[in-house]
Amino acid sequence: MEVSSYREDSDATGSYRIRRYPGLTGFGRQRDDVYCTSGDLRMTQSISVTINGKPYKHDVEPRLLLVHYLREVAGLTGTHIGCETSLCGACTVEVNGRAIKSCTMFAVQADGANILTVEGLAEAGGKLHRIQEGFWNEHGLQCGFCTPGMLMVSKQILDRNPSPSEIKIREGLDGNLCRCTGYQHIVKAVQAAAKAGV
Repeated sequence: MEVSSYREDSDATGSYRIRRYPGLTGFGRQRDDVYCTSGDLRMTQSISVTINGKPYKHDVEPRLLLVHYLREVAGLTGTHIGCETSLCGACTVEVNGRAIKSCTMFAVQADGANILTVEGLAEAGGKLHRIQEGFWNEHGLQCGFCTPGMLMVSKQILDRNPSPSEIKIREGLDGNLCRCTGYQHIVKAVQAAAKAGV
C-alpha cells in the first residue's frame, strides 16, 4: 500500500510519527498508523471515584478495565477476575446503584461514580450484610470464587424487589455462574436474606 504522507509530532510523552495511507478504509475513515520514535506514548487520564464510601483519585491508562483498577490500583481484591468476557459475573460490583460486570467497563468510564464492592457490604463494626448472613447460614458457597459477584447481584435483586419469588431470584442470578453449588443453596440464601429484611 502506498504511503501518502508522514507527519512528525511530539508531546510530553515523547516524539512520534504518524503515517497516513491514501484513500479510505472501513467505516469511511482514513487509516493512520502511529509509531513511537522516542519517549513513552502511554497516555493517562485522572479519575476520581468513591469506593465503599472512600474517595480515590488516580491517573490511569484509558484501556484499564474497572476490575483491574479495583484490584491492582485501589488494592480491593475481593472482586474476582473470572472470564474477562462478561460471561461469569465473578467481577460484579455496584456502580451508582446498578450491578455491573466490572470487566466490561473501563476505569475512566467510572470517573465520578460511586462504587460498592464486596468489601463494602458489611456494616460499620463488621456486622455482616443480610445477604452475607444468608450465604453463611444457607451454605451458599463452596469454593467461594463466584461468591463476591453472587453477593453483589443478590443485593441488587433484593434492592429491586424485597420479596422476590424463586423464579425471579433465578432470573436475577442468570448472568452469574457457579460451578460448585448447583445454585439451590444460593437461591435459599437470597430467600433467607429477603425474610431477614422484612
